[in-house]
Amino acid sequence: MNLSLPQLIAVYAIPVILAITLHEAAHAWLAARLGDPTARLQGRVSANPLRHVDPIGTLLVPALILLVGKALGAGGLLFGWAKPVPVDASAFRSPRRDLGLVAAAGPGANLLMALGWAILLKLLVLWSVQVEFLVLMARAGILCNLGLAILNLLPVPPLDGGRIVASLLPLRAAIVWYRLERFGLLIVLALLATGLLGAIITPAIGLGVDLISWLFNFSG
Repeated sequence: MNLSLPQLIAVYAIPVILAITLHEAAHAWLAARLGDPTARLQGRVSANPLRHVDPIGTLLVPALILLVGKALGAGGLLFGWAKPVPVDASAFRSPRRDLGLVAAAGPGANLLMALGWAILLKLLVLWSVQVEFLVLMARAGILCNLGLAILNLLPVPPLDGGRIVASLLPLRAAIVWYRLERFGLLIVLALLATGLLGAIITPAIGLGVDLISWLFNFSG
């Protein structure tokens, strides 16, 4: 179905905001569980989007990507970010291990949300609910959560995948790895600008969609 830009924004708005919000809330929640109350004291263990939304990264950038993609008649890789969750590693019993676990919590939350949207879609199909907007929103929820999880699992600091890798490396190698963090955003933007980011993530999203379709016995 060819949606207008306002329709596209309406379909994706709630899934994208939830995906980014609960991703950050998961980081904050697990950090608190592992002994660091910093994010919890700042109110970041919350499903309230206002606690996490970055006006540029969460709202403006994704909207511009949708606008440009619609204008060019092409699907764009939705990209955005929220306010980073503050973490004090010195509060953890095992700082390197726990930093890796906290990093993994965000993508893990997105994978769970992708499954949640898939369950909603399955129920809509089973109950023959003929509300096209809800069906499109559920599909958008699956796609944006898979995309956010896969993007963040890329082994590039400061993405979550980069921090997971650092937690697994020997100490000396991890120190060198962390030094790459200052260039991480530039690396991601370069991958985005050259199309390599989409070439990496799009097939992975397709694989995730195929797996969910098989798991929930979706057809078509």
